Amino acid sequence: MPNLKQRYSGVLLHPSSLPSPYGIGDFGEGAFKFIDFLKKSGQTIWQVLPFGPTGYGDSPYQCFSAFAGQPLFISPGELCKDGFLDRRELEFAPHFSPDSVDYGYVQYYKYPLYKRAFEKFLAEKDKAKPSIPKGMIKGFENFEKNNASWLKDYALFMALKDANGGIAFLDWPEEQAHPSAEGKKALQKKYEKEMMYYSFLQYIFFRQWSVVRAYANNAGIKIVGDIPIFVSMDSADVWANPEMFRLDSKGYPTVVAGVPPDYFSETGQLWGNPLYDWEKHEKTGYAWWISRIKNQLKVFDFIRIDHFRGFAGYWAIPYGDKTAVGGKWVKGPGHSLFDAIAGELGKDLPIWAEDLGVITDDVEELRDAYGLPGMKVLQFAFADINDNDMMPYRFAGDNYICYTGTHDNDTSLGWYMSLDEKHKDKVRIYMNTSGDNIHWDMIRTAMASTAKYSVYPMQDLLGYGCDCRMNTPAVPYGNWQFRVRESNFNDGLADYLRMLTGIFGRLPLDPSEDEEEEDKEVVEK
Repeated sequence: MPNLKQRYSGVLLHPSSLPSPYGIGDFGEGAFKFIDFLKKSGQTIWQVLPFGPTGYGDSPYQCFSAFAGQPLFISPGELCKDGFLDRRELEFAPHFSPDSVDYGYVQYYKYPLYKRAFEKFLAEKDKAKPSIPKGMIKGFENFEKNNASWLKDYALFMALKDANGGIAFLDWPEEQAHPSAEGKKALQKKYEKEMMYYSFLQYIFFRQWSVVRAYANNAGIKIVGDIPIFVSMDSADVWANPEMFRLDSKGYPTVVAGVPPDYFSETGQLWGNPLYDWEKHEKTGYAWWISRIKNQLKVFDFIRIDHFRGFAGYWAIPYGDKTAVGGKWVKGPGHSLFDAIAGELGKDLPIWAEDLGVITDDVEELRDAYGLPGMKVLQFAFADINDNDMMPYRFAGDNYICYTGTHDNDTSLGWYMSLDEKHKDKVRIYMNTSGDNIHWDMIRTAMASTAKYSVYPMQDLLGYGCDCRMNTPAVPYGNWQFRVRESNFNDGLADYLRMLTGIFGRLPLDPSEDEEEEDKEVVEK
């Protein structure tokens, strides 16, 4: 038997979508049951969206920090286990919808719980015999010390945001929006307790996630994180590092990010993120970016960089424009940045490249120079009535991730139902199907491809329609709300998925057998 390369498959499901009685998915029981489902179904990948604390619009691609975690993912149940809350405090939780997230309602419920947990921590941390695990007190101190490079600025930023009623930092008083070094020290002293509260939430977030991730890794499942190439304008990153962005003398961006007209929008997408001053980054040896990548690799096994093509060239839109049409392409940092990252992390970078959109030769060359797998999305392949490089038989090698669709796509069923008959015919003929179970036809096609990785949203496993899509690009409301129920993680679904995974050679290989084959090849040579 020839020595086979490991092929992988997995599921895209953001933690917000996990089952939980507290209005939004979290790092409690639902996360562990999902991992059990993945293991039983033979999957080796769990892909998530960015983990940051979300702001207006609830988008994980517009966060208050590129380093911090989403406090809403903290499990109240786990806080009870650690002694921060009394179980009776959770008995009167509201009757949240099990199928969608109401972020405002969840915040209204959860943050008072977090405040009580923090007050319990303050009351217990200096006692000789605290009622909370003593190791957590020392753990919090170590966490603050080890993450001071970003945590202090983030905690102060959030404390000031609270003090100003949640408005964007550019509208704060001048001494807070643009503090001097001495001014920042004075603010840190004034808001010391408030900063500790936000640091505490981050400690709990990463502590709970580390347990979930370890459970997944022990089950043979790797976690693929996601980081947006750009950061939110209203973020601790811009507030604390304005010199790293293209801003005017008052702190407003001169140009903002987006993409030109494309598959999703005739007027392009106006994201509004400030653009980097890449010359300043280069002068620091790309220290901020290297720190960001290192931070995320402490949290995930792989990271997918959203809008990878922006490193080769990015669409710069004049600040104040109402659409993205008036933008222009500007050359990105390219090899200079990735040479610096590789110099710190080594040549085998655990990075996936989201190389969708207007892709030019320089984007592909940059991706391939560092051996980064690119993306192939089947919905894009069949949306074109003609041939294109998204079609599985056009894949040049195996260094790809083949998706049925992504978080920005409709579900496979919703997408198929929206096609005209000519496009549906192409899908049916290519997949030799009637189209009655198109979601499974799409999953099988992704699995059967030569791509090293195949990934599909949980909605496609369940055969859900367009009302369950995660995000509709260029639509600012009603997104990021999808949730699954615990009953979705059933044995019948797991067994069928495992059978397909085995047929297409994506079950985990037995390491001992793999080593025996390698030894045999060496002897024969």
